[in-house]
Amino acid sequence: MNKKNESIRGMHDYLPNEIMIWNHVENLLKKILFSYCYREIRLPVLEHTKLFNNTIGNNTDIFEKEMYSFQDRKNNQLTLRPEGTVGCARASIQHNLLINKEQRLWYLGPMFRYERPQRGRYRQFYQMGAEAFGFKGPDIELELILLTASFWKKLGIDKYLILELNSIGSIHIRNQYKKDLLKFLQINESFLDHASKCRLHTNPFRILDSKVESTQVLLKKGPQLSNYIDENSAFHFKKLCCFMSDLEIIYTINNNLIRGLDYYNDTVFEWKTNKLGSQNTICAGGRYDQLIETLGGPNIPAVGFAIGMERLILLIKEVSSFTMLYFIDIYILVFNDSFKLSSIKLSEFIRHKFPTLKIMINFHGGNITQQFRLANKHNARVALLLGPEEQKKESILIKNLINRKQKIVLKTQLIEELSFLL
Repeated sequence: MNKKNESIRGMHDYLPNEIMIWNHVENLLKKILFSYCYREIRLPVLEHTKLFNNTIGNNTDIFEKEMYSFQDRKNNQLTLRPEGTVGCARASIQHNLLINKEQRLWYLGPMFRYERPQRGRYRQFYQMGAEAFGFKGPDIELELILLTASFWKKLGIDKYLILELNSIGSIHIRNQYKKDLLKFLQINESFLDHASKCRLHTNPFRILDSKVESTQVLLKKGPQLSNYIDENSAFHFKKLCCFMSDLEIIYTINNNLIRGLDYYNDTVFEWKTNKLGSQNTICAGGRYDQLIETLGGPNIPAVGFAIGMERLILLIKEVSSFTMLYFIDIYILVFNDSFKLSSIKLSEFIRHKFPTLKIMINFHGGNITQQFRLANKHNARVALLLGPEEQKKESILIKNLINRKQKIVLKTQLIEELSFLL
């Protein structure tokens, strides 16, 4: 017996009813991005593997275990993008968007990581990201935080999210901290939980995220990143916190918040929820002032964020009764096969006058009573019938499926009547 054709593990199908919610959320987010003057950029899902080798970090989980990399027919080493920031930076440099210019850009699309599939985490997942290039001070970070806060408020989920901030200092400072942290953890390896022991020689920063209480107690005795922050980074972060307090934005400083990519420096932030279990980060971002220069571009500062769209949709479903009912504006009944062409002409005539209306023709025909039932199943607002009697009199039967009233009008009056009903 043939096995069923099914999607690849970790690759998720998004069905029509679900896409309605996605479209609603995406459109809302786009409007807010537009209001903050962020412009859309569309990026390829394939990049040269070396682009990520040089920026994400060779010891990160993404580089070591999670990237989908392969050779093409000409032996080019390619990778399905695991995140959007690096590709956005590469495109901005390649197309000279950063020469004596500041840029506010956003993107939306699929990313790919070979992770263990679980609720809110797929191997193909969608991110909406925003990047601001050429802005040095904490004011742009404040803008991004306000922007994301606007998302949550507009979606009605703001009370289910908390904002965590941290300063991780310069890349040089963080590398020194990493050496001292690793030395401390190696000395105390016997006190670490199993997962942390596995991360010790690959990505020790991930140990800071451990949920095991004994490991967290141990970490408090070790070197603290806050003691490594230089004066400039400390002043930058203090200024941001003052801005936040002045605007009465509630936040928590999490000294263990590092972010999993090597290119970050100074301010990092995450929006988290306690409604989705372990997959609790909805949005994350931070500053990455050396990335553009690392990729061969000018020496300019940069900061951005990315939203995990699957987790965002899950949170909306979890905490609200948000539903979207699919409906049809006009349902055209077909009296019999000889009226199909006339029905198509009628639908196109109406679409020309009302291009935004959703119009469906019942090509299956059948009993008129049954067709009216189908119209109700499709949540149609108005049904139209062109039958032999109507054809003779050049008229149309209109039925308002909400109040159940119907009447026959001349074709010349149809548009005016529909304007009144819809």
